[in-house]
Amino acid sequence: MRTIRLALAAAIAFSGPTLAPSMASAAEPALYAAALAASDRPAEARELDESRKPAEVLAFLGLEPGMTAADLLTGTGYWAEIMAHVVGPEGKVVAYQPSQFYTDEDSKTAWSALEERAPEVSESRYPFDAFAPPAESLDFALINLSYHDIYWTSERFKIPTTDPAAYVAALYAGMKPGGVVGVIDHVGEGSDTRALVDALHRIDPAVVRADFERAGFVLEDTSDLLANPEDDHTKLVFDPAIRGKTDRFLFKFVKPR
Repeated sequence: MRTIRLALAAAIAFSGPTLAPSMASAAEPALYAAALAASDRPAEARELDESRKPAEVLAFLGLEPGMTAADLLTGTGYWAEIMAHVVGPEGKVVAYQPSQFYTDEDSKTAWSALEERAPEVSESRYPFDAFAPPAESLDFALINLSYHDIYWTSERFKIPTTDPAAYVAALYAGMKPGGVVGVIDHVGEGSDTRALVDALHRIDPAVVRADFERAGFVLEDTSDLLANPEDDHTKLVFDPAIRGKTDRFLFKFVKPR
């Protein structure tokens, strides 16, 4: 793992000057803390805060009030709800949900409750392999622990083989110039990305960087906020010994102006 970290740091150091920090990076820390403190957030969401560090993550990425933000492969909407409290009534959050997921009545009821608590959030459903946000519609996007799934195929979960290049190209088209994309995922090692994802649900950080840069994004910054040097990269991320405590990388990509 240390080898991966050092290689990544070196690659960033020699990749040329980064973009100037946005004003969002100077946002008051209290803004993010207040988003977490909202009294109507469910207890099961609050229980994830310690491991996910959402206030620190969103401060690092620079989410601001008034932005149009996307929670990609939103799942239960954990991030969408927090982001809604940050962007406020002048902003909005689009929670992109593959149409194959969360189709049972309990999930639909939970989503209705979330949208009632956080009216800035709207769920947008699409076929897993046909992601296509409107052109230049987003100031900010976050994909948490799910980008690796773009390399996954599962008959059980109705996930078809998807082209990662097409997914990232669609995301690039959907971002406004200067828009920020945050990517968080489980660190993995291996040259066969689809096999690695299928076996462990991990991904090599270098693969993610290459995918995004190929589409035109610039890697502005990285953070070890979610790193765990004690993680065994050969373990499945759902292994009880490491679940919720995996070694995770955090990338901040920007679409050039």
